[in-house]
Amino acid sequence: MRTDDFDYTLPPEQIAQHPAEPRDSSRLLVFDRSAGSTEDTVFNQLPRFLKQNDVLVLNETRVLPARLFARKLPGGGKVELLLLKRRTPKRWEALVGGKGLKPDRNLELMDGSTCRILDDLGGPKRLVEFDREVETRLPALGEMPLPPYIHEPLQHPDQYQTVFAREPGSAAAPTAGLHFTPSLLERMRQSGTALAYVTLHVGLDTFAPVREADPERHEIHSEWCSISQATAETINQRRSAGGRVIAVGTTTVRTLETAARVNADGKLSSFEGQTELYILPGFEFLAVDAMITNFHLPRSTLLMLVSAFAGRERVLALYQHAISAGYRFYSFGDAMLIL
Repeated sequence: MRTDDFDYTLPPEQIAQHPAEPRDSSRLLVFDRSAGSTEDTVFNQLPRFLKQNDVLVLNETRVLPARLFARKLPGGGKVELLLLKRRTPKRWEALVGGKGLKPDRNLELMDGSTCRILDDLGGPKRLVEFDREVETRLPALGEMPLPPYIHEPLQHPDQYQTVFAREPGSAAAPTAGLHFTPSLLERMRQSGTALAYVTLHVGLDTFAPVREADPERHEIHSEWCSISQATAETINQRRSAGGRVIAVGTTTVRTLETAARVNADGKLSSFEGQTELYILPGFEFLAVDAMITNFHLPRSTLLMLVSAFAGRERVLALYQHAISAGYRFYSFGDAMLIL
């Protein structure tokens, strides 16, 4: 297995620059693994493919408006910070853009508060300390951290949040969840599909391409996740009744498969902590029966995860079908349902 086994070429015009409106009008490519069949449809048709005892599991993390602008003290040069991970209320790991940003350098934010660079964490990553707690001030101070391939500004910050986002902490949206509307979720409830929620705070490293020739040599990122006992019991009960566990997004897959490895019998129970689970082809899935996912960047761990679930050759063939059929890709793009 080589990293370039997960490469493909995408026309730049198929990188979605804005979400579908309404959200559930995005396209949906459905792949049935057992039948080997595909269907092109629209996301609002999702309930048609679900059964009464199924459980749909969604990641309710909320994206922080964690892109901040500052100036150097002294000097006044412009600096951009992207907060990645909170260590304490005042200390954060951050990507810092600018020159001469070494430890002990002071920065002033737009509201006059300050922060100091404590440590160089390699590359553009720094450990910074603010003069006061910053998270509650982010809605006034910060902007949404859109991926670099999105060049159009948001019409509203909530375009990059799921409608069920509740737990703040992510540096990026769990994009498979962006397709849902309140009315679609209600239709699924009424049809007998259970809705359950987990949390995984998405870090930017999740989108980083694998640069090693052998993907197994890639240093997988760590992300904080949690699953409540109530969610675990709902999933266990539905599965015992013959229902399927449908994970919305690779972040939910990672959370569920992490929790499934805590108990010897593979049944879920509550879990909270860091996950470093690396899902490559050959991985044994214990918790997830079906998956909703967007179309991912080439050579990414996310594409490798989907390939582990549905088969590398089959997934790449589905991607080629999607390209030929004009599907939109990446964060604001269309989706796949893999059954």
